[in-house]
Amino acid sequence: MNNEYRLYIYAFLSRVMSNIPDRRFIHDLKNNESLLEIIGEETREWVKNTDEEALHEAMNIDYSSMYILNTQPVESFVLDAKNETLVGLQNPVMAFYFTHGFEVNMDQTDIMAPDHLGIEFAFMQMLIYRNELEPQREFLDQHLFVWVVPYMMGMKSMAGTPFYRDMCDFIVEFLASDYEYLSAGKING
Repeated sequence: MNNEYRLYIYAFLSRVMSNIPDRRFIHDLKNNESLLEIIGEETREWVKNTDEEALHEAMNIDYSSMYILNTQPVESFVLDAKNETLVGLQNPVMAFYFTHGFEVNMDQTDIMAPDHLGIEFAFMQMLIYRNELEPQREFLDQHLFVWVVPYMMGMKSMAGTPFYRDMCDFIVEFLASDYEYLSAGKING
């Protein structure tokens, strides 16, 4: 694993978790054999053997059901039963962002929570780009591992498509692998 691969995966994960898949996303996914292979065999076969319109419909229904209607991928919602988004530096994720010079412009996104998983993955992408190693480990340890692993394990049973079932597993496996990689000090460009 190298930083270029890690940047690519975190960017992809940020996009997957940030919004309903649009037609361009589905077209690009269908034509990216190497990405399909790493997501999972069931996804690869399903995407290859299903037309783009059917993929669009199924994936939109699944995303909406999993990440909008039932529960949103927001750290404070998952960790705090009140379903409240803490604002400003009261939010531990915002405090972490602020400490590391990451400005979240909520006016530029449809996402309403700064601790949404799509934004957290984008933050990791920025830390990798800046080659800030210790903050990467800290953020994985203090934030992503705390809630994303159990969240994805629970969400997998709600997934109605191979793509989102495999994505739940892929996210857990990738985060564990990335943390191990960072902890081992095997950082390279």
